[in-house]
Amino acid sequence: MGRTIIVGDLHGCSDELRRLLDKTRFTSGDAFYALGDLLSRGPDPQGVLAVMREVGARGVRGNHDDGLAKWRASGGTVALGKSARKVAALLTDADFELLESLPLWLDLDDHGVRLVHAGVIPGVPIEAQPSDALLLMRYLGPNDEPIEKGGTVLWGTRYEGPPHVVFGHNARFEPQLHPWATGIDTAVVYGGLLTALVLDQGEPVPPISERRRALVSVAAKERYYTP
Repeated sequence: MGRTIIVGDLHGCSDELRRLLDKTRFTSGDAFYALGDLLSRGPDPQGVLAVMREVGARGVRGNHDDGLAKWRASGGTVALGKSARKVAALLTDADFELLESLPLWLDLDDHGVRLVHAGVIPGVPIEAQPSDALLLMRYLGPNDEPIEKGGTVLWGTRYEGPPHVVFGHNARFEPQLHPWATGIDTAVVYGGLLTALVLDQGEPVPPISERRRALVSVAAKERYYTP
């Protein structure tokens, strides 16, 4: 068994994904995981899917992936944003099936890690977490309710594991490093970085003081999307 490589939100950035795999020296013995939002907003959604298939990637569902899956399940009646409509027009049945197969969370027991796209409500069992928390939350409200936008308390500051949660969704130009949570959406589609957390076989997530040594990043070739 090789290493475990977990990458933040890809958003159709296939060039950066290939460069990140080169920088991490990915081999066929390594396990590769993606934290969702695979395709939207970036330049090459089909290229991202091609790389994921090449490396046997697994991952969790992001809110953009979920929107595409629900659009297809509705027969095209669910509303999609402009970027998502462009992506939907490119996807094959097999592509949609890949998105539909993504779970809302994934546990990597040998590392003591749980993967989610967005967040978890502290103290709530994973089976009881609302999908809006797993797909959309960035903050906690005054009663620990999940908030996507406009909050001030990052959920990771209140979460106490185990397991250690590795997440994306909350795009920032620096990773979020909390005692029991690590956010690695470093805004590649907005001209930032694509970041991976790289763990040796059986290695837990390092403490905050040492965690940056486990992070590998490449710079975006350009800003592909402006919110």
